Amino acid sequence: MRHAPDALMLFAAGFGTRMGALTQDRPKPLVEVAGRPLIDHALDLVEKAQIARTVANIHYRGAQIVDHLSGRPIRISDETDRILETGGGLRKALPLLGSGPVFTLNTDAIWTGANILRQLRDAWTGSEMSALLALVPPENARGHQGKGDFSVAPDGRISRGTGYVYTGAQIINPAGIETIQEDVFSLNLLWDKLIAEGRVFGLIHQGGWCDVGRPESIPLAEAMLEEGDV
Repeated sequence: MRHAPDALMLFAAGFGTRMGALTQDRPKPLVEVAGRPLIDHALDLVEKAQIARTVANIHYRGAQIVDHLSGRPIRISDETDRILETGGGLRKALPLLGSGPVFTLNTDAIWTGANILRQLRDAWTGSEMSALLALVPPENARGHQGKGDFSVAPDGRISRGTGYVYTGAQIINPAGIETIQEDVFSLNLLWDKLIAEGRVFGLIHQGGWCDVGRPESIPLAEAMLEEGDV
């Protein structure tokens, strides 16, 4: 059983429909920000955090992602036949990730400031945590539409609320994910179970974060990168 996480699930299987014409001929992780594909920005975080094992899932135009990652030590969890969402995708990838807690990271965001994966690892306490989610206040969530996702108690535990936005980076212990009956499901199902047990915590990122889910978010992300920390 691994206690300090050293494996990461990179979510790269989405359709990217909100990107419109930009994803007609490519998957969203290959959409460029500041001249580089989104997935490469994510992998910069992974490499600098020196995480030992990375698994990427694929579905929409997945062959392009496989080609792009060729030559890198990244394993592929193939969802070509059926996209499984975040929860189902993580569960399918577990044989490649190994046992114990894992990082998960979305590929549709840009970060500045301290490496969020290192921050999560430094704050992780497996004895009391089953999940540690990276959050930002709504006013720091560039490109994000809608209210926040979670409230954070003084002891760091989170509950459903609007005080903070989930950024798509976390450490989670997937123990119990096998009991979820659905094949296709969001990690929200596992989070809700763990929140009820008081074992989900939040970490507030102090740097910049931009949700690059729509074309109009690309210039916001590029401006943030030019500014550096915010």
